[in-house]
Amino acid sequence: MNMKAIKFFKVILPIFIILIVCFTSPNAKATEECFEGVSRSIFKFNMAFDRTVLRPIAKGYNKLPDPVKNGTSNFTSNIATLLSIPNSLLQGNIKQVGHSTGSFLVNTTVGIFGVLNPAEKIGLKPLKEDVGQTLGAYGVGPGCYLVLPILGPSTARDSFGLIADTFVDPFAHITIRDHELFGVSGNEIDYFSVKGATAVDFRADNDQNFESLEKNSLDLYSSLKSVYLQDRENKIKNSIEDQDEWGSLDN
Repeated sequence: MNMKAIKFFKVILPIFIILIVCFTSPNAKATEECFEGVSRSIFKFNMAFDRTVLRPIAKGYNKLPDPVKNGTSNFTSNIATLLSIPNSLLQGNIKQVGHSTGSFLVNTTVGIFGVLNPAEKIGLKPLKEDVGQTLGAYGVGPGCYLVLPILGPSTARDSFGLIADTFVDPFAHITIRDHELFGVSGNEIDYFSVKGATAVDFRADNDQNFESLEKNSLDLYSSLKSVYLQDRENKIKNSIEDQDEWGSLDN
């Protein structure tokens, strides 16, 4: 990692640690709106960015042949599996460690670097896990709701998780951290290209849902907040339930 990146993490990490300590608690059940004025301003900026940049790209992406779209989606999902492996391990979910590891190995080899998804056909279905979900699985509350520039809806816990993800994600280590893993290395362009492709694929896949929500919502900010928080809560519950199910098989 270069010196600029080191300085960045030295500055930003303490800020997010303060955020998570101050605005989250193990017993917090409801998400507070601590910075609504700022969040709504950032939301307006994000909507303008979506209208002028992301939405047109997503609509163009949707016109591509299905094999291209499916291959892109499979490829980015396969790389995202690398983040799921350490988080499943941190959660003590050995079942998902096996599913994620097996899926990545099968899809990277037989699936031609993840462009195809043969792992699903043999029953390997990894859950997408990140540090925010891992913290939630251990009872850390979401804390303040906030909207991040470009990245969109988040919470204090999940914002901290975004930074922490780069410390546990093997793909981040071989790209933005300039480390070599099993003879494989990359750079920042590789990392952000994959993240950009993931965002476009997600936006394109949810284009109709977003347009419907935008059309039928009296307050789009509140509607997207509700959708995001419900989605995160469901993902955390799925992780816990999957772990509980595996645990019951051992008894």
